[in-house]
Amino acid sequence: MAEEFLIPPSGKIIPSLTGSLLAVAFLTSFGSSMLYGYNLAVVNSPAMYIKNFYNKTALSRNRTGLSGETLTLMYSLTVSVFAIGGLIGSLIVGVLVSRFGRKGTVVKTTVLVFFAGSLMGFSRSCGSPEMVILGRFISGIHSGISLSVVPMYLGEIAPKNLRGFLGLVPSIFIGTGVFAAQILGLHELLGKEEHWPLFLSVVVVPTFIQLLLLPWFPESPRYLLIEKHNVHATITALKSYRANCNIQAEIEEMQEEQRSLSSVKTLSVWNLLLDDSVRWQVLSVVIINVGMQLSGIDACFTIEKLGRRPLLVGGFTMMGICSAGITFTLILQTRLSFIHYVSVCCVVGIIAGFCIGPAGVPFLVTAELFKQSHRPAAYIVGGSLNWLSNFTVGFVFPFLQMSAGSYCYLVFASICLSVAVYVYTIIPETKNKTFMEISRLFSKKEPVLETRCLLLVDQRKLKKINGYGGLEHHSLAFESSSSVS
Repeated sequence: MAEEFLIPPSGKIIPSLTGSLLAVAFLTSFGSSMLYGYNLAVVNSPAMYIKNFYNKTALSRNRTGLSGETLTLMYSLTVSVFAIGGLIGSLIVGVLVSRFGRKGTVVKTTVLVFFAGSLMGFSRSCGSPEMVILGRFISGIHSGISLSVVPMYLGEIAPKNLRGFLGLVPSIFIGTGVFAAQILGLHELLGKEEHWPLFLSVVVVPTFIQLLLLPWFPESPRYLLIEKHNVHATITALKSYRANCNIQAEIEEMQEEQRSLSSVKTLSVWNLLLDDSVRWQVLSVVIINVGMQLSGIDACFTIEKLGRRPLLVGGFTMMGICSAGITFTLILQTRLSFIHYVSVCCVVGIIAGFCIGPAGVPFLVTAELFKQSHRPAAYIVGGSLNWLSNFTVGFVFPFLQMSAGSYCYLVFASICLSVAVYVYTIIPETKNKTFMEISRLFSKKEPVLETRCLLLVDQRKLKKINGYGGLEHHSLAFESSSSVS
């Protein structure tokens, strides 16, 4: 059996990737996160077949077909109802993870996938477009839950030196899901008209595999100890995820967090928003999740070497610069022949920038910035804003493009650059830090920022009193000497 821990020159044991950690990361991402990417892209290739089915059903029911506008509206509803379901799923995830646990929520919500797959799979046999739309809606609910609970689960079972890597596994599988939908949509596979119901419902296969294997792995140790107060189950879970590694330090760190939360219950969203002690964490989650979608688009092993901040700052900065570049290429495309190649490079740059950090780091950072009592509500806030922003971009962009023309991408550029500045200024690096250490970093930031604000207010008052800039330094010096005496 391969070594499951590393001993650096300092003599301190550093946990390494174990088979159980890798298996849980694969199963949760393969059976849940991948479905989000698949369902995003699955309705593209069979669009014509779905519209024909809607039209034939209306003809058999009403003896008249649908108009072009009505047909487009029904198909648009089929596509966008997925985001509405996702919003609902993100709003209920806090209740689910507190009641059933992290792994328990992943396992129990698989019933949604089977129900949605059955509706879409038998929709043509039953002659019911409503079954397709309802199936898409339920799929959205499952994806809304999965986008929050899977990173939360992986972030809590991973040792701090591997939290970044495991936290980005779901993002890799989201991209895999999009790619799988494109491949299976080929005419040689499931791209024929008679296969589109199977094409929509094939998501039950990875979920079935997940349901067979995931229940054999332990629940999140942090959930077991901090919320369920089950020390024996916590030790058993840690032994499974940290083979041959001393787990005493991790248990002590969890107990420290448990003691700090002894008088604090799991917060609701409203209480989270009113809690001044985590206002910078909440604002950070809001900005990076909204910025992720409002960047104009819908990682990696480097995260543990470079950290979270460089990837977020670099990713959003690259997207901002390339978005501005698209604007200039559109303006100059009629004047310069080679400008089309620059435009292609800008598009590739936006995609690359998105993959560097914004694609997956926000979900990871949401898990790292909060203690156990605040984490479920934080995921509700971040997830719901993510889905709302996704929905907003899809509907607003066509109108923005009509009104602003080539300059519409400057809006995305300004958003990306603003988020990059915020991350660089406010969010600390969380790499290789425990949840309590991250919380202390924000606790230190709070009085520093308040002191700066108070100094700014005092200086403004002095300006008003003195009336002349030249007297301000003398007044400050006088106050300093007075306070010393």
